[in-house]
Amino acid sequence: MTRSSASDIDADAARYVARMDRDDWSDAQERDLQDWLARDPRHPGALLRAQAAWMTLDLPRPAEAVPQDGLARFGWLSRRNLLAGGGAAIAASVAGALMLGGGTSYATSVGEIRRVPLADGSIAAINTASTIEVKLDDAVRHVRVEQGEAWFQVAKDRQRPFVVAAGRARVRAVGTAFSVRRRAGGADILVTEGEVEVWADGAEGHRVRLGAGSRGFVADDAAIEQASAAPSAIDRALAWRSGKVDLAGDRLDSAVAEFNRYNRRRLVVADPAIAGERLDGLFRTDDPEGFAQAVHITLGVPVDPSDPAQIRIGNPAR
Repeated sequence: MTRSSASDIDADAARYVARMDRDDWSDAQERDLQDWLARDPRHPGALLRAQAAWMTLDLPRPAEAVPQDGLARFGWLSRRNLLAGGGAAIAASVAGALMLGGGTSYATSVGEIRRVPLADGSIAAINTASTIEVKLDDAVRHVRVEQGEAWFQVAKDRQRPFVVAAGRARVRAVGTAFSVRRRAGGADILVTEGEVEVWADGAEGHRVRLGAGSRGFVADDAAIEQASAAPSAIDRALAWRSGKVDLAGDRLDSAVAEFNRYNRRRLVVADPAIAGERLDGLFRTDDPEGFAQAVHITLGVPVDPSDPAQIRIGNPAR
């Protein structure tokens, strides 16, 4: 089978984005898009670039909603296959992109996700409650993740490496795709395309290469952990880019913590005895109520949504 050229892929991506901007985007068109995205690992990045370029046509508006990804809505299944679908609109900031050469900061609020086109042709997807600083100079493209998480689709430029700092963690790439998440004690790195080099500031002599499908953790004490991960696991960890929380055998308490990253109304596991229950499902990040209802149906536990500040799951321990 003939491998598509980069220009052909970009042209296809532009056509999809133009169609998505119309009001008559259909389920059949969405299925066709998802098939196209799955056929080549270059396609998702091309679509992001096309979306960014399309939105710049609407300046001077500061932000636009990216068309919903139209994920099919699923019915209730078993505890191991609990799905609640739906697309969440992702904000894409284009304001300030023209000033990135002098350095620009981007910040998202709780529940906000942004896709930002950078001046070098790269794309940054910025997760909830995150702050990044970008400075592109003639020798190096610098990004600092001050807090939260971001995924980068890096434009190839062998003369200017792309270096991301997060605490002591450092990640270096030329043309690839990866995410960096600040955590207590270090930073997580997930590689979706290509290869990156990671190390800790002050410990440059100990560097580790991570390839596509790998994940690493660079600790504040300079220790580096690395592991391979199935593509599906990487996709689940980065489902937030489409406004989703993707669970696959996750503990209830871990799922609740993930939802609480995106919502001011908190989920609370009132009964510690159910905290370890395992769940599968695909949910909107902005729908804690739907997730709580799913838990109620699947686990048969009570849910109390009467408090506007929180949703309690399970009976309080006695």
